[in-house]
Amino acid sequence: MSVADDLAARIRRLLDGRDAITEQWMFGGICFMLAGNMLVCAMKGGELLVRVPPGLADEAMAQSGAAPMRMGTREMKGFIGVTGPAIDDDAAIAGWIAFAEPHVRTLPKK
Repeated sequence: MSVADDLAARIRRLLDGRDAITEQWMFGGICFMLAGNMLVCAMKGGELLVRVPPGLADEAMAQSGAAPMRMGTREMKGFIGVTGPAIDDDAAIAGWIAFAEPHVRTLPKK
């Protein structure tokens, strides 16, 4: 099992039973969509991609393991990547999901 598969399995367990959650392969990882909008994503290198609510990027970036998310040379506004010990336990991942979810629930369904 790859690190992305392991991370995706952990996310899947944390999201089990929530409404409107689907999975989609995108950004080189397994993304978990809430009503068609990306919530979090298990990237192929084991990084957690997290959707960041507007105005909370600085708060998110101040957390351990958080860095701007880049696709190639382009920074993805509204998303951060979280790596290392910052996502070693399920409680930390659940915290990132809780950080992103209220904003994602406000987005129009796709």
